[in-house]
Amino acid sequence: MEKNKFNLKIKREDIEVEARNLAEQANGDILVRCGGTLVLATCVMEKQEQESLGFFPLTVDYREKYYAAGKIKGSRYIKREGRPSDEAVCNARLIDRAIRPRFPEYLFRKVQLITTVLSWDGQNDPDTISLLAASFALSISDIPWSGPIAAVRVGRINGEFVLNPTYEERENSEIDLVFAAVSPEARRAKGEVRVNEDTVLINMIEGSFKETEEKVILEALNFSEEYLKKLIVFQKEVREKIGKEKIQIEPLPPEPSFEKEIREFLGNKFEKALFQEEKTKNMEEVHPVKSSEEGVNELKEELLSFIEEKYPEGEKESYARDFFEKEISRLIHKNIIKYKKRPDSRKLDKIRELYCEVGLLPRTHGSGLFCRGKTKALSILTLGGPGDQQLFEGMEIVGKKRFIHHYNFPPYSVGEVRPLRGPGRREIGHGMLAEKALLPLIPDFEEFPYTIRIVSEMLSSNGSTSMASVCGSSLALMDAGVPIKRSAAGIAIGLFQDKETGDYKILTDIQGPEDHYGDMDFKVAGTRKGITVLQMDVKIKGITKQIMKEALFKAQKARLEILDSMKKVLEQPRTHLSPYAPKILTIQINPEKIGEVIGPGGKVINKIIAETGVAIDVQESGLIFVTSEKEEAAKKAIVQIKDITREVKVGEVFQGKVKRILDFGAFVEILPGQEGLIHISKLAPRRVEKVEDVVKIGDMVSVKVISVDEQGRINLKLLENR
Repeated sequence: MEKNKFNLKIKREDIEVEARNLAEQANGDILVRCGGTLVLATCVMEKQEQESLGFFPLTVDYREKYYAAGKIKGSRYIKREGRPSDEAVCNARLIDRAIRPRFPEYLFRKVQLITTVLSWDGQNDPDTISLLAASFALSISDIPWSGPIAAVRVGRINGEFVLNPTYEERENSEIDLVFAAVSPEARRAKGEVRVNEDTVLINMIEGSFKETEEKVILEALNFSEEYLKKLIVFQKEVREKIGKEKIQIEPLPPEPSFEKEIREFLGNKFEKALFQEEKTKNMEEVHPVKSSEEGVNELKEELLSFIEEKYPEGEKESYARDFFEKEISRLIHKNIIKYKKRPDSRKLDKIRELYCEVGLLPRTHGSGLFCRGKTKALSILTLGGPGDQQLFEGMEIVGKKRFIHHYNFPPYSVGEVRPLRGPGRREIGHGMLAEKALLPLIPDFEEFPYTIRIVSEMLSSNGSTSMASVCGSSLALMDAGVPIKRSAAGIAIGLFQDKETGDYKILTDIQGPEDHYGDMDFKVAGTRKGITVLQMDVKIKGITKQIMKEALFKAQKARLEILDSMKKVLEQPRTHLSPYAPKILTIQINPEKIGEVIGPGGKVINKIIAETGVAIDVQESGLIFVTSEKEEAAKKAIVQIKDITREVKVGEVFQGKVKRILDFGAFVEILPGQEGLIHISKLAPRRVEKVEDVVKIGDMVSVKVISVDEQGRINLKLLENR
């Protein structure tokens, strides 16, 4: 079997690429290794053209395998890997967002890319390696694709940037930032490939931060640029040596006469509908992204009826649909770039009307409604005890999660009728994005030992619902009385760029058509102090550092404006929890007495739970959390635990129950779970022949503690006989 190996040293990293044609029936396959982490990437394209679906039929899958980490996980009865974890879904989306813009717009064949983690060393995260592997596989394949794409992760520890930090380093890092980039062609001199000195173009960003300033993110980009360029040049060298010749797929030739016919039919209806002066009617008449699309649908149906009458065979319908969409995009680009004219007549940096409300729902623990124009997010918070934490196990991480954010996108939010199913990739991705935005603000477990779950329901969608869920969730947290450090808000920034001239305009608070037809979706969330999450993807080749800088500071201005609006409703977290929230009481015991609280087979702790109706969580440190809807029940359980773990002192007197009788004495339960021995010699001042002559099982007796030995065994003396 032929093997082609390539190696690139970047700082402390050795990136090894191996082409062995293992998946020989795929269009392209590659193995990429960093340390002990090894990823296989494969890509396949169908041979048959399909009619345009209105979107590119690309499927990206990221697969974690337990064997990669030397683990056998799952339930007792199911050991096969099942549905991808939320983390795996987000990794698949990360790869998808980077590679999708590089496919030609006229490609109508189905393409599937799968990255499989075959080996994982616990140090090198396979997500960025998988993105590199995807770029390699597509680059050397015969699938039309204009890569390559480079990807690096950047951390910052003690003020110093770290390239591709390990998991341990990321724990101490104030930023966790992934850049994906493309670059202008590298130039050749005397047969040697050199890194192009021009700046890279960023085409995907994913980052979470601990309230980081904008300038630090720009510095991180400057730090990463050198390594991004090297990775791009390395991939080009590999492609030149082993890459297949690309399949030539020609775009459909334009039909000027047919396009003229369509334009004449539409006349000025399009532009009038898209750019009205009367704001209240703007997107009611034409809204291409389904939240208010009656006008555009009517116009489209009129056009298709007209085409069907003239061309009854239907051969022109697909062409007309595509042209219709391109015409909307052309008009929106022209008006925004040339005239600074947005579909709803807003200024480029103006946010839509804001409305906030808290405490909407009477019996929930906290709720917040955030509205930005027609985008409306209702976030509902529920508090639970430590035992309500989510347990998760994956290839990389096994542990517990005490802050959870879920995002729902029901069909009514966009005026659709469709079946209700489980969350899709988009819902999972948006939920995780908002969760990362809020996580740095959540109080530590020691300060606030509750499990926190927020569900954001999208009631109406017209752009940037994920950022609206950040705002709604922040309001819900404060309404519930969770002592978060600061409130957070999010905003989406857009871009419209002229492909010919490079002229561009940056838009604040993009809505439906600006998101759908725009060239960038730049989501930023954070507090007054700094950014907590950043996510960007583009539909063009990439953006420059200057565009990124402008977008960051426009997002900062908008974020502060939104925070001011939220502040008017609720300035800080409430000082008390909802009366319907569970109460958590804590008690610290000697860790050596944990076994006494639990009892043999859980007998003791289960008895307390059954009697009081509480939930009890015991930490290895001896810290015990008692959770109950009723405070009195929690207090009762605490008293029982105190009695069980109480350290008995010599001279104390107890009223106890005789539990067991042996030849040498009787055992009396003086406290729940604690027994002491009355030796036969201590049953009476006289000689006792049989223990049963003095006490019987079930008798209530008064006893005095006369000694406690080194092993904690309690010796008693009977004070009265029955």
